[in-house]
Amino acid sequence: MTKYKLEYIWLDGYKPTPNLRGKTTIKEFEIYPTLEQLPLWGFDGSSTMQAEGHSSDCVLKPVAMYPDAARKNGILVLCEVMMPDGVTPHPTNTRATILDDEGAWFGFEQEYFFYKNGRPLGFPEAGYPAPQGPYYTGVGYKHVGDIARQIVEEHLDLCLAAGINHEGINAEVAKGQWEFQVFGKGSRTAADQMWMARYLMLRLTEKYGIDIEFHCKPLGDTDWNGSGMHCNFSTAYMREVGGKEYFEAMMKAFEANLDDHIAVYGPDNHMRLTGKHETAPWNKFSYGIADRGASIRVPHSFVNNGYKGYLEDRRPNSQGDPYQIASQVLKTISSVPTSKSAAAA
Repeated sequence: MTKYKLEYIWLDGYKPTPNLRGKTTIKEFEIYPTLEQLPLWGFDGSSTMQAEGHSSDCVLKPVAMYPDAARKNGILVLCEVMMPDGVTPHPTNTRATILDDEGAWFGFEQEYFFYKNGRPLGFPEAGYPAPQGPYYTGVGYKHVGDIARQIVEEHLDLCLAAGINHEGINAEVAKGQWEFQVFGKGSRTAADQMWMARYLMLRLTEKYGIDIEFHCKPLGDTDWNGSGMHCNFSTAYMREVGGKEYFEAMMKAFEANLDDHIAVYGPDNHMRLTGKHETAPWNKFSYGIADRGASIRVPHSFVNNGYKGYLEDRRPNSQGDPYQIASQVLKTISSVPTSKSAAAA
């Protein structure tokens, strides 16, 4: 029998943005366990904004598991929060209500800031560093400092060891700002992996004494970029059939549902979506070929391939909930009529 360290991980009830939580239990198994072998486990919901003190029990239901390379015999266990009956999803459980489609592919581009002593990593104690420009994909100490690259490389290895489809890293436009990308086939799978990648980054930076700032505009109304979580998306129909008429109908549906999208694309997005720094205004919808200042960027490859492939929604921000973002995107796409005869062909 082997003792495994199971880290149960879940999203709490804080608003407008939930926090990741985790606690460890030790269980013995003869061989590496399956998801079905992992038990339900309770926690004190009154400490996570998910219950009142007089009735504080909440239940963790394992829904996905990943190897934990940072621990010997470690397993990362992603959980949904359930009511005390262990069956009914808790109101804060956005995973339980995600509009899932295995044929929907999502690629999330997670931007964030490293913070040290209340300021972005590499900023002087007072004032600002040299203006942004050389930091994006920068190389060298004066551009990226002496520790950030070590952290992002270690995070990359942890994600790959966990089976997360981490697709790349780069330094971003502002000093101390970085990005990683996660791609998944199936909306639930993609969102699960993004939350786990966030968890691994937060846990990793504990040992470096560095915080992760996910706020979409941590430097406020200044001439410094905010942080997004651009959402690249496609469905089987978009990849295999598509067409200009279908694309234009889809864009009309996105415009008609602008308010619904912005409502779940992350808090404080009005601070980031100003029409500056390659963003579209939060209250206006636009799309354009290779236009990084549009709501939806249309890749040249999409047009050249007969309006087939993927699109990029640039509005979701770095604090957004991938479950809600994916659901809203799919809900809008599903409202657009498709040609059954074209799909069959």
